[in-house]
Formats: sequence, structure tokens, C-alpha cells
Amino acid sequence: MRYGIGLGGVALALALAGCMEAEEPPTGAEDFVALCATCHGGAGAGDGPAAIGVTPRPADLTLLAARNGGTFPMLEVMARIDGYTSDTGTMPEFGLLFEGELVPFETEPGVMTPTPPRLIALAEYIGTLQR
Repeated sequence: MRYGIGLGGVALALALAGCMEAEEPPTGAEDFVALCATCHGGAGAGDGPAAIGVTPRPADLTLLAARNGGTFPMLEVMARIDGYTSDTGTMPEFGLLFEGELVPFETEPGVMTPTPPRLIALAEYIGTLQR
């Protein structure tokens, strides 16, 4: 018995592989619209349509840096999004959405921590919403 796929099989496999392009992950802005804007609003002010009647109200994400002495609290934001820290019970945990590839992210000076790139991108986008 002979095993193998032959040249025709190789050509077919290569053709199929070319058709199956890797899908680009959403950008931080796209993830914000899909995951956050319903509660936090399109501009991040905590006034999304699903915020009505929610107690406590969704955070005004535009004030995170102002409430932190002018420095955007990147790690705290990523921890809240991921679900690592949650004290309200109303914020969904999105950690499972970011499973998969990890990239090094500096969590302390000189300390690189494997982190999902989508989580980083979403937190960085929220950083752009600061007033």
C-alpha cells in the first residue's frame, strides 16, 4: 500500500490554503463598538442605550485618566475588561473572547507579560477617549 497525496493533491492543498486567508482580528475601535458602546456609549461617557436603569451606572471611560492623576490606568482597564478584577457585578467579563495568541506586553518596567493583542488594542483605544 502506498501513502501520499501526489502532485495533484499538493496543488489542490496549496490552492485551498490560498483561498483561506487568515481573518484580521477586530481593531480596538471595532471591539469597543461591538463590546462596550451599548453600555458605555459611542464616546465612552457611560451613556449607552443599555445604561438606562443599570445600577451602578456604567463608568464614564473618558475620565479614567483624570481620576488617576492624569495617567491612563492601562493595566487596571485591561484587568477590568478581561474580568480579572470586577467589583460591580454588572460589567461582563470578556476574557474568553481574547483567548488565543499572546504577545509580550510591559506590565512593569522591564517585566513582559504574555497578553492577548485584542485586549491591548481595546484598552489602548479606550485610552484615546480620555478628555
